[in-house]
Amino acid sequence: MEAFRRHLRDRGLPVTQQREVVAAAVFFAERHVSVGDIEQGLLRQGEHVGKATVYRTLELLQSADLIQEHDFGEGFKRYEPLAARGYHEHLICLRCGRVEEFASERFERMSTLIADEHGFRHHHHRWEIYGVCPECQRRDPTARRPPTPQREEHER
Repeated sequence: MEAFRRHLRDRGLPVTQQREVVAAAVFFAERHVSVGDIEQGLLRQGEHVGKATVYRTLELLQSADLIQEHDFGEGFKRYEPLAARGYHEHLICLRCGRVEEFASERFERMSTLIADEHGFRHHHHRWEIYGVCPECQRRDPTARRPPTPQREEHER
C-alpha cells in the first residue's frame, strides 16, 4: 500500500480512502479479480465506491506497476497484484472461469530457446493454458474436451 501512496503523492494526486480500499481489494484478493468482484467485495464491506473510481484506481495501480491486467477471453478483465506473487503462468478453465497460477522452469527455458531460434532477444513472455479444470471434469465427464469454435464448425 505504501508504494501506491508514494506513487499518488509523486504525481500530486490525493491519497483517498476510496483509492486505498480499491487497491486493498486487489492486493489482498485470493484470486484474480474483476471490476465486478471488486465492487461486490467493497459493498459487502460497506464501502460505496463508484465504478469510475474503481476503473481510475486500477489504471493508477497499473501505471505504478503494482498490478497486472489480464484478458482471459471472458468479456471482462481480471487483475492481480505483482509484488507478492512473483513470475507465474495461468491455467484458465473454459467452463467455470477458474484461474490457477503455476510456475514452470521448463516454460522459462523453452521461451528463451524459442526466442533464440528466431533471432529474438527474450524480454518477457506470457503463457495461458485454456482447458477444463479437474472439478468441472468431475461434475461433467463430457467436459474433458471443451468445445472450440473450430471443432463445433467441423462437427456440423
